[in-house]
Amino acid sequence: MIRLHGQPKGCNVRCRYNGGVPLSIDDQITYLKKGVSELIREEDLRERLKIGRPLRVKAGFDPTAPDIHLGHTVLIRKLKHFQDLGHTVIFLIGDVTGMIGDPTGRNATRPPMTREAIEQNAETYKSQVFKILDPAKTEIRYNSEWFDPMRIYDIIRLASRYTVARLLERDDFARRFKAEEPISVHELLYPLAQAYDSVALQADMELGGTDQKFNLLVGREIQRDYGQLPQIVLTTPLLEGLDGVNKMSKSLGNYVGITEPANDMFKKLMSISDQLMFRYWELLTDRSVAEIGEMKRQIAAGTLHPMDAKINLATSIITDFHSPHDAALARAEFDRVVRSGEVPSDIETVELPLEARATGGVRVDKLVARIGLADSVTDAVRKLKAGAIEIDGERQQELLLDRSDCTITVRAGRKWKRVVLP
Repeated sequence: MIRLHGQPKGCNVRCRYNGGVPLSIDDQITYLKKGVSELIREEDLRERLKIGRPLRVKAGFDPTAPDIHLGHTVLIRKLKHFQDLGHTVIFLIGDVTGMIGDPTGRNATRPPMTREAIEQNAETYKSQVFKILDPAKTEIRYNSEWFDPMRIYDIIRLASRYTVARLLERDDFARRFKAEEPISVHELLYPLAQAYDSVALQADMELGGTDQKFNLLVGREIQRDYGQLPQIVLTTPLLEGLDGVNKMSKSLGNYVGITEPANDMFKKLMSISDQLMFRYWELLTDRSVAEIGEMKRQIAAGTLHPMDAKINLATSIITDFHSPHDAALARAEFDRVVRSGEVPSDIETVELPLEARATGGVRVDKLVARIGLADSVTDAVRKLKAGAIEIDGERQQELLLDRSDCTITVRAGRKWKRVVLP
């Protein structure tokens, strides 16, 4: 467990952001509200800031997958903003709640994970979160600290503090109950377990995505029942993935992992729409609302090209998770490959698939499909007809390539492969 080294200064009007000028309480709240969906209640936050002691700010993460993507970092970056102002940040790893399986937003019971898988994922979380958070100002806690010693009596007592009727008010539970879909008893315990985390940690604030609002509000009520001041709730938006429609998710393939190679991250970020770009500027960087507004005005006035703004965004994000040097190299590689049409330096070399071999040459449709540059042979034919396939820099539209005993470079959009012919 990592604890705070020394006691941070109180966050009253003397509070400073990154060593700059003193911030008033109004300025602190403005800074903390950037990119926030909802703050419950702002007047409570204002009163606690007036006291002058560091707030205990908690966010829980169930390590159900080994990697963190940019969607997760929206919340982690908001925790960093609290650290900037001298507050105590608690990064809570739900090694027990992760085994329950958070049912939020699900239409079916999620299979619980094993303790071994949870522990393995938790270790990777610890190494990744410090790409954003300051390890010297972060408490890493596990909720097994208080749940493992609990007896069945303690669990029954906790369950007695909330009614089934109230739990069924939650959207996903209500929807499943109405549709007569099964809801397991252990799922009903999840919001109570998350709420008890706040009791155990004596949290002043809890942060979560908008989909966690119900659970966070349960925490306020349970804390009140245990004689504590109810926590302030702050929710952050769910970040749209690269498709600009669905929530960023590894299962949907629309994600950018924070440990991905810099070149891969750069290419993915450059694929987002101009409209989504500003959402990413707001939620994934520390640029102020005023700075982002000025950027929009420059683009509207024609003094800043959207492509350049997007390049600056990708450079900023990659600098955060890799280094300025890696970001500069990725930017140069993008310019060379995408803007100048040159062959990537990290192009993969594969052998000609057997299915693509034909009398007199190579079946291009089968080649493109088998090496992963098209979803199927039919898709490859469509790409050929649309002129989207290049071989050695020349547009290819014929099904048969009259080549043998050499190496060719195949391009489909932004994907490249080098193919060795026998």
